[in-house]
Amino acid sequence: MSGLSPLVRSFVGHFGEMGSRWGINRTVGQIYALIYVSPEPLNADQIAEKLEFSRSNVSMGLKELQAWRLVRLRHFGGDRREYFDAPADAWEVFRTLAQERRRREIEPTLSMLRNALLEEPADAADRIALERMRGMHDLIELMLGWFDEIQRLDAATLARLMKMGAQVQRLLDIGEKVKSVAVAKR
Repeated sequence: MSGLSPLVRSFVGHFGEMGSRWGINRTVGQIYALIYVSPEPLNADQIAEKLEFSRSNVSMGLKELQAWRLVRLRHFGGDRREYFDAPADAWEVFRTLAQERRRREIEPTLSMLRNALLEEPADAADRIALERMRGMHDLIELMLGWFDEIQRLDAATLARLMKMGAQVQRLLDIGEKVKSVAVAKR
């Protein structure tokens, strides 16, 4: 990795290694990491030089990152090259990734489940299968409703909510105890 500080080299290398676990290849992970930490937009030639990748690998990686909406295309007056940058706000990146995973993975599954639930079971095994699919459908619908609510929160509120962690469970437990007392008094 030509001309990168040890700090940036470490970050870029790690993102490359983690990429395969996140469903992207190593090259795409490294390209994204470099763009993310870069103080200014980079063009494909700069990326190829810094990462010592072929220009064609960089071009393919940039197309994938654009499809995921993780990088933005920039143009500068007097320069015909395309430059790329990434949102610096980690919350924005998280939201974009969550929206894209929903669109690519969850919604097709939900659509398939909806269609399956319209089918009449042919036998007892199909009834069991449909019952389990309904449970999966209902869970996904519940999660999507929660996801939609979370997406509407600003970053500061979302951070506070996440920091609450176990306090939310204690609050829910107190709510259940209050409800139990109210029911017992009736």
